[in-house]
Amino acid sequence: MTKRTSAKYKIDRRMGENIWGRPKSPVNRREYGPGQHGQRRKGKLSDFGLQLRAKQKLKGYYGDLTEKQFRRIYAEAERVKGDTGENLIGLLERRLDAVVYRAKFVATVFAARQFVNHGHVKVNGKRVNIPSYRVKEGDVIEVRDKSKQLAVVLEAAALAERDVPDYIDADHSKMTATFVRAPGLSDVPYPVMMEPNLVVEFYAKN
Repeated sequence: MTKRTSAKYKIDRRMGENIWGRPKSPVNRREYGPGQHGQRRKGKLSDFGLQLRAKQKLKGYYGDLTEKQFRRIYAEAERVKGDTGENLIGLLERRLDAVVYRAKFVATVFAARQFVNHGHVKVNGKRVNIPSYRVKEGDVIEVRDKSKQLAVVLEAAALAERDVPDYIDADHSKMTATFVRAPGLSDVPYPVMMEPNLVVEFYAKN
């Protein structure tokens, strides 16, 4: 589980946006940054600052990935034919923890990472406990029988604040989900605007 889990709302306040769209985010109440200097007037960000902010926001959204993890995914997106920004989003959405979160098996992407880590998830009938596991089109992800009655699972399925996107076919009566296809940026239901094009620019220059 990520070391940042306990301070995830700090990421929201640092960015000035409710990255995960959660109703309890402090940004809903105060839009300034954390700490004693948080209310100072913000200067205009440079191009580098905008690109860095876009990268931090995308990394934060997927459970605050480490720079090493994120850079490796970016390098792969760059190698694949097509638009690098779209490829990056497609690869991030194919992470097992992201699919578990999208399928509404748990309430947050942080909980999804822990849920997978603790062995509650099977892919095509086999238990997988690696959150970064790459899901393929047609793969069936399911919650283990012993885990289907856990409170976190029952609560997440009832959440009204987000829907399952159409690139995942989820059946909450059986707690299974099929990964239909890798999505593009416009398919992903981000609560805030993500700018993978700025992430591409950041890595191109640095």
